[in-house]
Amino acid sequence: MKITIACVGRIKEKYFADAVEEYVKRLSRYADVETAEVPDEKAPEGLSDAQKEQIKNIEGQRLLKAIKKSYVIALAIEGRQTDSEGFAELISDCTVRGISHITFVIGGSLGLSKEVLGSADYKLSFSKMTFPHQLMRVILAEQIYRAFRIIKNEPYHK
Repeated sequence: MKITIACVGRIKEKYFADAVEEYVKRLSRYADVETAEVPDEKAPEGLSDAQKEQIKNIEGQRLLKAIKKSYVIALAIEGRQTDSEGFAELISDCTVRGISHITFVIGGSLGLSKEVLGSADYKLSFSKMTFPHQLMRVILAEQIYRAFRIIKNEPYHK
């Protein structure tokens, strides 16, 4: 299985980068994991809705160029929520259907463009809460690792 995490912006804090690196290292037993980072746009406070959409569209075009042919799961507040076992089942179902490459897409501080959301095969929500996109990369990497442990019937922390 190949896993790509396509995301807007770089991780700036070393502790987030270290955490993602640790989970990617653990995941290497189960999948080939790569990250596709695209530059983020500056989004100062006080932007109009039209300006926010313009920024999301610019970042969205960059993401769409970075996404290779794969099953695309967009992380979005309005997506479906599941527990860790359900997430593992989602990944396992992809494998059963012959899908060998999954791309998870994380937007920037303003979220994902309508075009990116529209092109996704699945929309997944980790919570109704908003998380910093750097922290979301850590959470996503941990949950992918946990999912593979569940799929392989290996122990994991509950």
